[in-house]
Amino acid sequence: MTESQRHNALLDLLNQKGSITVSSLITKFGVSPATARRDINKLDEKGKLKKVRNGAQVVDHQRTYWSPMNIHQTLNHDEKVRISQYAANMCSPGDSVVINCGSTAFLLGKEICGRDIQVITNYFPLMRYLIGQDHDGVVIVGGQYHKTRSLILAPHQEMTSFYAGHYMFTSGKGLTAEGLYKMDMLSAMAEHKMLNQVSRLVALVDSSKVGQRAGLLFASSEQLDVVITGKAADPDVVKQLQQQGIDVVLV
Repeated sequence: MTESQRHNALLDLLNQKGSITVSSLITKFGVSPATARRDINKLDEKGKLKKVRNGAQVVDHQRTYWSPMNIHQTLNHDEKVRISQYAANMCSPGDSVVINCGSTAFLLGKEICGRDIQVITNYFPLMRYLIGQDHDGVVIVGGQYHKTRSLILAPHQEMTSFYAGHYMFTSGKGLTAEGLYKMDMLSAMAEHKMLNQVSRLVALVDSSKVGQRAGLLFASSEQLDVVITGKAADPDVVKQLQQQGIDVVLV
């Protein structure tokens, strides 16, 4: 893992937990105490975290969730833009695609907006954007709106059985040779309902998540068709995925 990957992974961990200790970083990333402290010092100097005795805490602005208005401030924004652009170029006129939740998913929706592509989604920020931009071809998977997740979740599988797509574009908190991991069980269950309704499953993950095992295994490597990630992705994991016949694209 490069220093940049480690820093991104450290910030993701910090956002999840609120605070971290030097000892937890040593265990998590297999680094020396000096490296763990140096990482904290560098990120503290950049204003990415607050250095405290024997560890670090989140700073106030890190508690702010991204929105369509501040999406440019998300971690690895430029890489996510490249990922979304490549994913959009995979689509052909007349295609029907499933796009799930997350900042990369929203960026992908922006790239697709205005093109002759049908978007199937239960992700409220994306559907609101597409409808606001008069995108012709938005299929909203029905159900109950969950404000905390910004998702519309259906209680019955039958509600998604009428829809099919050429691609499902999804992201996660981690990607290893075993497959794609997600943290939110409820939203993962909703996405699972669509897996059998699409021709190809495409994982959109920034390079900091490659090599990370976090949460539950959403899709095994056998279910993945394409992975689009950044050039800084862990080369060992990339090779292992390619050896399993997965098309790994580095942008």
